[in-house]
Amino acid sequence: MEKLKKHFIKDQMGKRLIMCVLGVTVCAMSVSFFKRAMMGVDPFQSLLAGLDLLVPISFGTLSMILNAVFLVGGMLMDRHYVGIGTFMVLFLSGYVVDFSTNLLTKLLPDPSLPVRILCLIIGIVVMCIAAAFYTTADLGVSAYDQIALILAYTYHWGPFRFVRIGTDFVCVALGVVLFFLAGGKFSGIGAVLGVGTIAAAFFMGPLIDLFIRKLAEPALRSRTL
Repeated sequence: MEKLKKHFIKDQMGKRLIMCVLGVTVCAMSVSFFKRAMMGVDPFQSLLAGLDLLVPISFGTLSMILNAVFLVGGMLMDRHYVGIGTFMVLFLSGYVVDFSTNLLTKLLPDPSLPVRILCLIIGIVVMCIAAAFYTTADLGVSAYDQIALILAYTYHWGPFRFVRIGTDFVCVALGVVLFFLAGGKFSGIGAVLGVGTIAAAFFMGPLIDLFIRKLAEPALRSRTL
């Protein structure tokens, strides 16, 4: 994904902050649709879901701790990708996921298969749109996202798309291991791995790129946001 041209972001701090806050918040809310679909979640949430089953603290607090671990590790390697957005994800996203998941569970206590499929589609599309705005704001990336970027561009482990597949695979594998360590049954594996996880891996990159070009960049250039 190409970095925004400087003239797109010059003197746009207020708009970029709005895009960043909305992007981080909506991206966190979209996770609740993944959870309600019960067909697997994105790779980072897969790891987080496995930990959530094993560690007896709230999801929001657990998310903040895990993000902090990734953040410290990333900063020790390269601080280039740390910004305001990084700390918004660290302190905000977990609690938004917690709140929105509880709310959606009350609204959809026993979703049918068609509703679950719809939740999965909404989760992927909304997350990609939100990620496009969050990325376009150019105010730092999430603690997890920075790991693949650093390994690809600072340490030159390989092309970013392959390094990201590798970090995602590790997250999913750890999530599955933690799920079973917590006593999970195979019938409930959808909480950490499923169609949604695979779909996210294949479609999120192209969709985010599309929404950056068609929605986020035009919004940044416009005078109405």
